Amino acid sequence: MLWNALGIALREIRRNLLRGFLTVLGVVIGVAAVVIMVSLGQGATESVTSQVESLGSNLVMAIPGRGMGPAGGSAPNFRLSDAAALAEGVTGVRAVAPVRILGANAVYLQEDWSTQAVGSTVDYFSVAGWTMAEGRTFTEAEYRAARPVCVLGETLVEELFGQQQPLGARIRLKSMSCEVVGVLEGKGQGAMGQDQDSVVVLPLSTLQRRLAGRVGSRDVDRMMISVRDGASTERVVREATEILRERRGIRAGEDDDFSVLDTKEIADALSATTEILTLLLGAVAAVSLLVGGIGIMNIMLVSVTERTREIGIRMSIGALPREVLLQFLVEAVVLSVIGGLVGLGLALGGSYALAQFMGIPFIFDPQINLVAFAFSAAVGVVFGFAPARRAAQLDPIEALRFE
Repeated sequence: MLWNALGIALREIRRNLLRGFLTVLGVVIGVAAVVIMVSLGQGATESVTSQVESLGSNLVMAIPGRGMGPAGGSAPNFRLSDAAALAEGVTGVRAVAPVRILGANAVYLQEDWSTQAVGSTVDYFSVAGWTMAEGRTFTEAEYRAARPVCVLGETLVEELFGQQQPLGARIRLKSMSCEVVGVLEGKGQGAMGQDQDSVVVLPLSTLQRRLAGRVGSRDVDRMMISVRDGASTERVVREATEILRERRGIRAGEDDDFSVLDTKEIADALSATTEILTLLLGAVAAVSLLVGGIGIMNIMLVSVTERTREIGIRMSIGALPREVLLQFLVEAVVLSVIGGLVGLGLALGGSYALAQFMGIPFIFDPQINLVAFAFSAAVGVVFGFAPARRAAQLDPIEALRFE
């Protein structure tokens, strides 16, 4: 009986190909959207985790606010003296690099490029894992004297200089002119999707005096702490937290207005953000799958109306109501299954293409594909039941009289 119903369902679909195509289109879009959104979200999470972990297991970061996720909030910045206190008071610290970041336009001759100006100490390059492509970093003497020297990222060099030699040239940041002394090796896309190579690094003293202005010129946005090999990162986090609480005047029992995180905690916080966004995008995409189910129900109701006489003839020669119900239910499920299979095929190609375009790993998750396919089949059952039940409840005599 089931195979007979399946054969009749396929025949009806072939007889109305255009209507069948339009019917399954909503399911195709829904399944493809869900799988693509989840796959890209998983790829973004993997990219964030790998990029943070590439910094190494010996890095601790102190940032204002309660974490790096959606609930981070805002809090006063650190002071330059806080970094010195951590370097002196925390056991197992190799170096502390205070960091201040400002948005700025870098100008060279007729070229102009919006970038990030990063001010820090000489230790920043080793702590943050930067290597030099050519030239050098600024020196301790240049840092103390607040000399206008800078090191450029790969993207900035390409945009400002093209094929020209950047070393020794002078670029303008706001009203300051600085000499290019080095070029960094490229790192690519960062954990939050930003271009890490669109950057100009200069002495923190230079940035504070010449770019930041008087208000907040001694502030730093974060502090990167490099931990010695063999030292306990948990101890570093604990001692750094105690020192910063004392320096920021936080009493016992009060919540911290800053966070001290190791690389694993940073990766977890950023991954939690991407996972929440993935869940939201997947939920929005799932709505289109429900819309596709409503489309199937609508078309099946139309089909029942069109085939009323056929139903009457079948029931008059002995077809049982459950057989009629099964027939129309199978047709709805076949339409949704076809839509699910086509949607999975589109999702596979679309996910791969978008992952390459966005520069994130392509992740094929069999579980989400199976769930999406099963959900598409369930949509056929749920939204196909009402039309099938209506067909099964038709009175044979009234159906035969239907014009």
